[in-house]
Amino acid sequence: MLRTSLEIDVDALAAAAEVLGTKSENDTVNAALREVSARLERLRALSKLSEMADAGDFDEFLGNKSAYRR
Repeated sequence: MLRTSLEIDVDALAAAAEVLGTKSENDTVNAALREVSARLERLRALSKLSEMADAGDFDEFLGNKSAYRR
């Protein structure tokens, strides 16, 4: 962990704590950072899926419903 001193918008911190269900400032900041990191991972995965779709990697599933996973 990195120990640092930051100026934080208290209204944004309170809103983040409400959304994240955290109690302490430290927990709220860490949870928010984890959320942003997870969002970046999801955006990268979505981008990769979009590239795969553009390349036709899923075309085999379009006309053949029996090819879908169940």
